[in-house]
Amino acid sequence: MPALDELPDDVRARIEQVSERTGFVPNVFLALARRPAEFRAFVAYHDALMDKETPGLSKADREMIVVATSAANDCTYCVVAHGAILRIRARDPLVADQVATNYRQADITARQRAMLDFALLVATEPATVDDTHRGQLGELGFDAEDVWDIGAIAALFALSNRMAQLMALRPNPEFHLLGRVPRER
Repeated sequence: MPALDELPDDVRARIEQVSERTGFVPNVFLALARRPAEFRAFVAYHDALMDKETPGLSKADREMIVVATSAANDCTYCVVAHGAILRIRARDPLVADQVATNYRQADITARQRAMLDFALLVATEPATVDDTHRGQLGELGFDAEDVWDIGAIAALFALSNRMAQLMALRPNPEFHLLGRVPRER
């Protein structure tokens, strides 16, 4: 991993911004920063998908997609890191752990379960996705933009999962307590 002071100014500034918010530098940022152009592209797409809330998908729903698909892809880094974010966004440590281990038995709504079923299909069996699957989401109130977002999040994190595994990336210890214990100020 490159040293922070070796990175281009914009990449370093983004990593420092995250560090100020979280109190630490997530390992994935330094790992991806070894290729600044790819870091910028990944972070821009991540932010476009994850930093919005729409009527059909909350920020917690978006994190739930990441956690469930990352679990299916055996990506410890993303399950732990995004499980922490899900605990915070959902304000529910239990549901984050349930989704990380088996979303089908989690205390979530039928609508969320269908959302995750579709996301898992995109993440693990994309060639099987058809109009029937998209139609089922429509019957539950997801519009075409929501379906796009669910699929795009699953696809982006399939990439992220594979890159984390390629780099043998381990979650920062700080992630394990985020959203479980009060944060020191």
